[in-house]
Amino acid sequence: MAGPDPHDDTSRDYERFEKEQLAQDRDAGGVDTADVDDATGQNLVNDLVDADVVTPVPKDQVLVHEPSGTAFDSSTQLAVFHRGWTAGRDADLEGK
Repeated sequence: MAGPDPHDDTSRDYERFEKEQLAQDRDAGGVDTADVDDATGQNLVNDLVDADVVTPVPKDQVLVHEPSGTAFDSSTQLAVFHRGWTAGRDADLEGK
């Protein structure tokens, strides 16, 4: 008696589908920081300063991200960091 018809085997289709789903989940959980240009970064930092999340230190010409204690000399770097930090914090909260 012959074995199963190899044309009816869908296990590889399932594996491919599973890999695509995992990739989509990973992408959805990631944070897109490529769209943070100087203007976007400055706007976000201004909002964070107003919300007391960031403290400007004019003497040292840095911006301090208060929740993490990290200092930055670029508003764009700070904006990218804050987006990642927020996403990481939110992921930790979802996992609990």
